[in-house]
Amino acid sequence: LEVKLAVPVIMGSNIGTSVTNTMVAMMQAAERNEFQRAFAGATVHDCFNWLSVLVLLPLEVVSGMITQLSQRLVSVFRLQPGEEAPELLKVITEPVTKLIIQLDKCVITGIAIGNQGMRNLSLVKEWCQADTALSAANKSVENCGLSFDSSSTHVKCRHLFASTELSDLSVGLILLAGSLVVLCTCLLLLVKLLNSILQGQVAKVIHKVINTDLPHPFGWLAGYIAMFVGAGVTFLVQSSSVFTSTMTPLVGIGVISLERAYPLTLGSNIGTTATALLAALASPGNKLAASVQIALCHLFFNVFGILLWYPVPFMRLPIRMAYVLGERTAKYRWFAVLYLLLCFLLLPSLVLGLSLAGCRVMAGVGGPFLGVTIFIAAVNMMQAHSPRYLPTKLQTWDFLPKWMHSLKPLDRLITKATVCCSFSCEAGQNEEQGDEEPISPHTVSVRMQDEFASSQRKEQLTHSNPVLDCLEEIRPGNTTSQQKPDKARGPRAYQAATGSEPAHT
Repeated sequence: LEVKLAVPVIMGSNIGTSVTNTMVAMMQAAERNEFQRAFAGATVHDCFNWLSVLVLLPLEVVSGMITQLSQRLVSVFRLQPGEEAPELLKVITEPVTKLIIQLDKCVITGIAIGNQGMRNLSLVKEWCQADTALSAANKSVENCGLSFDSSSTHVKCRHLFASTELSDLSVGLILLAGSLVVLCTCLLLLVKLLNSILQGQVAKVIHKVINTDLPHPFGWLAGYIAMFVGAGVTFLVQSSSVFTSTMTPLVGIGVISLERAYPLTLGSNIGTTATALLAALASPGNKLAASVQIALCHLFFNVFGILLWYPVPFMRLPIRMAYVLGERTAKYRWFAVLYLLLCFLLLPSLVLGLSLAGCRVMAGVGGPFLGVTIFIAAVNMMQAHSPRYLPTKLQTWDFLPKWMHSLKPLDRLITKATVCCSFSCEAGQNEEQGDEEPISPHTVSVRMQDEFASSQRKEQLTHSNPVLDCLEEIRPGNTTSQQKPDKARGPRAYQAATGSEPAHT
């Protein structure tokens, strides 16, 4: 893989690695305010990566800026192969991983370089040797081109899938399902653990230490110090996902503010590139230059993104975008799942399909889509700041169908589906109870009619109540929107809020 073609892959990996934060934030969906803050803290990383890709990828395609800069740096320094990069977490994880699965790197390398004979071989390693020299069918990467020494002893590999007759596809699906279960379980336990530990005085102390600004005129340095902290911690754990996933629940419970979580996340992006750079320096001599170059491309991508979206306060768009996403998710909790599927599954799949169809199809579909997106963003910005410069019709989006500028129709549809599902479940439970207790058919019919009428009444109150419509426009978390209806505010307000007649004296 050439370095020029690998740069977009590196950019895409930056976007993909932030999906873990969103999954962590969804573990706090039970409490609305925490969910709002946690989702905003998670998506600030997504917004930074998406905005950086939208700006830097076209520049890279047109000018090759990042590739040329990294190539010049590699040519200036006379690099020599160094020692292996320090493996801090792998000392713990690698022995456990080898007990579950071991892969034949020789087959992977052969497939990557186009060796057709390797395509029919299994990726699951079956035979290993005590002296790390592998058999002819399972050689290590260093010994792939060497002939097999029949005098060397070899034994069965000791991992879970060493002696199974399963295909590679079956093994992969089993590992995928198991890893997702373990991942979600660990994320849920992480959120619960942090919520239980960081309470009371501990939360106050951490909040004061992390969010404290330096005295004037050095207040602007606090964000850059947070970047160094994020980079250092990420280098120690060798994973930006681990650091940002741990930070997301802290943002949710209010220990870390979103403004301080943003530079910590940017520093984490820098720290994970340092690990890759050290690993590249340990490459063999014939692969050293390309390995270091792509590691530098990863570093420059994050550095240029920071220069774009952090030094000037006005350009810190990811923070404002994250606030909007957090408020939208607090209002419609299903929006988090829609966001996850759209940004990390549907949109990348669509772009991949268009790119495989050819440059003309990509330009024909992507060009108008990008133009419409820029136009909508510009109009929204002018509507918020200077609507008088817009034509009268464009000052609001009310001339469009409601489903094109509001999520309320989709929310109604999801609410109706939820109500129907809950009604069906209750009807099934009533039928099961009917098998145990003899109830007349007339009684069952009357009960189901009452439950259906009650469900319809709840749904009507949800969408037709003027008080709730007013509350929807109030920002989530506002104390005025969480007050219970009070008879003292008048019989009409009490009737609108509760749907019942007040008692008259």
